[in-house]
Amino acid sequence: MKKVLVTGAKGQLGSCFKEIDDNFKNKLSFHYTSKGDLDITNSFEVESYFMSYKFDFCINCAAYTAVDRAENDQENAYKINVEGVKNIVKSCKEHNTTLIHISTDFVFDGKSNHPYNEEGSTNPISIYGKTKLEGEKVIISEFEKYYIIRTSWLYSEFGNNFVKTMLKLADSRSQLEVINDQIGTPTYAKNLAEVILKLINKKKTDFGIYNYSNEGVASWYDFAKAVFEIKDKNIKVEAIPTKSFPTPAKRPPFSILNKTKIKQNLELEIPYWRDSLRICLDKI
Repeated sequence: MKKVLVTGAKGQLGSCFKEIDDNFKNKLSFHYTSKGDLDITNSFEVESYFMSYKFDFCINCAAYTAVDRAENDQENAYKINVEGVKNIVKSCKEHNTTLIHISTDFVFDGKSNHPYNEEGSTNPISIYGKTKLEGEKVIISEFEKYYIIRTSWLYSEFGNNFVKTMLKLADSRSQLEVINDQIGTPTYAKNLAEVILKLINKKKTDFGIYNYSNEGVASWYDFAKAVFEIKDKNIKVEAIPTKSFPTPAKRPPFSILNKTKIKQNLELEIPYWRDSLRICLDKI
């Protein structure tokens, strides 16, 4: 039975793995860690943990993801998203562990007019994006047995995310302003978790970078409207431009991902974002 380490297990994606791992427990043995169990920024701690369990796969969901806070907390963002990744890569190499690392659409600047493929030019415009890209570069330069999966606009019934924020605001407001000039694709974290486990179980060795999001295109305005329509929330939503809602960190205005590579390699049919949103909202 293959042993799988899931770091950052209290986050959205880690929580989704816990939801579906029963379907794979006859093939995979899961070990879940949060910062309290395993501090990825501590190289000795990481190596000791790998030494104890001899993992076949490491799914690294641990990350500094507070995009705006990172602008004034660069040291910690770098420590987790770069130094932490270095420690994991070192132990993966030492113990022949395949690494599956979660990355982001924030490695792009959003100036493209076409969906980004895996070879697209990266140019992050935020500290979060820059540290995530540096983490990718560490993996690529120091290891061979890796999958880097870039995803976008992740949400789920777990943790803090856009969907849950919108629902909370709908309970206290009658009107809301939401940005309509940032375009991307909402991604249900459970769908991403299922794809990652399919990747493990198909025993693919086509290592490298892969894009994954749900199908379709939306603005944050579209996303919010869909949440309220599906949950039958009576709230007026006004579309506004990004310049009317300045944030400490810049966001890529266009972050649609080309998923041809992962669809072909795994023979995937990726769900449409509104269909997955409906499933998620039924659970909230």
